[in-house]
Amino acid sequence: MVACVVGTRPEAIKTATVVAALRALPGLETRLISTGQHAALLTRALADFGLAPDVDLALMRPGQEPADVLARGVVAVSDHLRSAPADLVIAQGDTTTVLATALACHYLQTPFAHLEAGLRTGRAYDPFPEEKHRVLADHLADRLYAPTALARRNLVREGIAADSIRVAGNTVVDALKSIAARNPTLPFEPPTPRFILATTHRRENLGAPLERICRALRTLLERDPTLALVLPTHPNPDVRATVEALLAGRPRVLLVEPPAYPAFVALMRAAALVVTDSGGVQEEAPALGAAVVIVRETTERPEALAAPLVRLSGTDVDTIVRDAEALLALRDASNPSPTTSPFGDGHASLRVARDVAARFGLAIPPLPPGVPAEWDAAGDNAG
Repeated sequence: MVACVVGTRPEAIKTATVVAALRALPGLETRLISTGQHAALLTRALADFGLAPDVDLALMRPGQEPADVLARGVVAVSDHLRSAPADLVIAQGDTTTVLATALACHYLQTPFAHLEAGLRTGRAYDPFPEEKHRVLADHLADRLYAPTALARRNLVREGIAADSIRVAGNTVVDALKSIAARNPTLPFEPPTPRFILATTHRRENLGAPLERICRALRTLLERDPTLALVLPTHPNPDVRATVEALLAGRPRVLLVEPPAYPAFVALMRAAALVVTDSGGVQEEAPALGAAVVIVRETTERPEALAAPLVRLSGTDVDTIVRDAEALLALRDASNPSPTTSPFGDGHASLRVARDVAARFGLAIPPLPPGVPAEWDAAGDNAG
């Protein structure tokens, strides 16, 4: 039996296609466990893929800190695995849920596999606390599914055995392709046809950095009356307070609740520019041909910066405005179409399922013709 643990909306999106691929393996039971770290968003994201948790550990508490989530998560995941043992546990990403799952598996001597292993900025507190979460989870993992060749090199450089690593590509590309193929429509009419889609929620951007991001967005609208802003507000009350104080009620600004994933894909497709501090959006938007300003000082996904319409701008107001206006001009001139993503080809989940099947002696599903067994074999993401 394989258990897949998710706690947040991004984890749900990136794990959904893996669960589907594992459940397609004859003779393998796959259980989907939710820690409920972002319960409502997670449940809706899974529903977009026709999934629901088999088990809900319901860890969410108002005003919780990472240490609280970690402590309760280790206990809850451990208790569940003692009552319903798994032969392998898979978790994705860099959240507190992932570290709690990795620790629980270590204490129970249950094999743990880390999806999206090897992403690094090299800075302990940026992103915080995710950078160290990912490092610790990688060093606790028995199997590491790296999204790119660069991620694999990061792991090997840290002394992790090369034979425990598989370069699968990033499963977010699988999810994105699955949803984009449905041709989702915009969930609402933006204030103007030409709009910026912004998402911001990172802990290291709370306070003054987020205020600067909001002021930069305000400046962009003031300088171009053809532009509007669509900003899904994160449930974190600190994020909401800042965003609403600086942007609510302003002309051509639409603050909305986080949309369902298909609607968000439609918004990314239609946006003239995406401004984000989200790791997942850094992977998704370039694959859709979107222009992207990353409002962070560092990124653990430097492969995205090879795309012609992506800039790492930090949180300085003038830099964000300058980079955004340059990208808007480039996009208007070139009208780009979706590109080949450096993060994968849409077959990452199948590669994971093939590896799991081999581990348990099950029939290994074939890859489509021309698809390499490991994503880095394509040579497109050497970094």
